Amino acid sequence: MSQPTQQPPHGTPQPYNPGPAPAQARNGLGTTALVLGIIGLLIAFVPLLFWLGGILGLLALIFGLVGLGRAKRGEATNKGVAVAGTVLAALTLVASVFMGIVTVMAVDEAVDEINKAVEASAPKEATDAAEEPAAEGEAPATGETLAAGDSVIYDDDVTVTVSAPKAYSPSEFAIGHTSGNKAYQVTVVIENAGTEKFDTVLTTADARAGEQGVEAEQIFDDTVGGGFEGTIAPGKKATVVYAFDAPADAKTLTVEISPGISYDSSQWELTL
Repeated sequence: MSQPTQQPPHGTPQPYNPGPAPAQARNGLGTTALVLGIIGLLIAFVPLLFWLGGILGLLALIFGLVGLGRAKRGEATNKGVAVAGTVLAALTLVASVFMGIVTVMAVDEAVDEINKAVEASAPKEATDAAEEPAAEGEAPATGETLAAGDSVIYDDDVTVTVSAPKAYSPSEFAIGHTSGNKAYQVTVVIENAGTEKFDTVLTTADARAGEQGVEAEQIFDDTVGGGFEGTIAPGKKATVVYAFDAPADAKTLTVEISPGISYDSSQWELTL
């Protein structure tokens, strides 16, 4: 026999059966686009990192467009964030291109300035130097050793002249003189025949003595060893006296002068 179905008593509450849960909003791409857009825009204005800003801007643009698509389909609720990320991405790409152009132009200009400085650092070659000896006071061909009183002229019309050596008597407080050695002084003249001021701060003077080319230490005393200071105006000269310590039997003193780090050094072979 079949059993009758039992009905719940009147007034008993029915159990609640909820419908399917709504899909969770997928807002990650829009937020990622906004973050990448902000970071990329900041990096894009760094001259040497503009390329990294461009990469971040491209990723932000992709994520922003995908996020907008999700928002239109109702899969995301942060449409405004996705729009902001997309706009920032576009600005980042524009800024990266702009900074790339600026950086390339700056590098080209710097290379041109370096090339000009290198060209200016080379001494001018004497005309027909191989056929005729250099006249007194004129510079021989590049790479040759000069004699006392000779001058070397650089492309920016800076002229360096070294005099013949003279015996020097160091005081008891002199630095750089060794007992038993002899001291010699030379006068170095720098003339600026160019059109711009010449900075002498980086001018250096070194010397070697004798056939063996031993180092001739520079002597610092009351009247020698100060070196060049300041700038030389166009049409003006500056004179400094250097003193060097040489072995007593040395017959020659080779003095090397460099007007600056961007100039080639020149050498004078002086007879003691």
